[in-house]
Amino acid sequence: MQAIQIQIPALSGVSEFDARVILAGELYERGKLSLGHAAQVAGLSKRAFIEIMGKYGFSIFSPSIEDFKSDLRNAWKQ
Repeated sequence: MQAIQIQIPALSGVSEFDARVILAGELYERGKLSLGHAAQVAGLSKRAFIEIMGKYGFSIFSPSIEDFKSDLRNAWKQ
């Protein structure tokens, strides 16, 4: 994984954890990261990341019907 360093003003009130979750959620929603990789960026397990996504305004569901069908097929394989 590549390392990126971002400076956020201290007065912004954004914690490192919030910044990680927001970045990971946005990159996941844009299809740039898988769920597992987004969870890693946030520093969480997949389950914890899924559970916290809604609190930050993100959805784990893709708007694509094909992605939904693929998710259903994969869920039945497990």
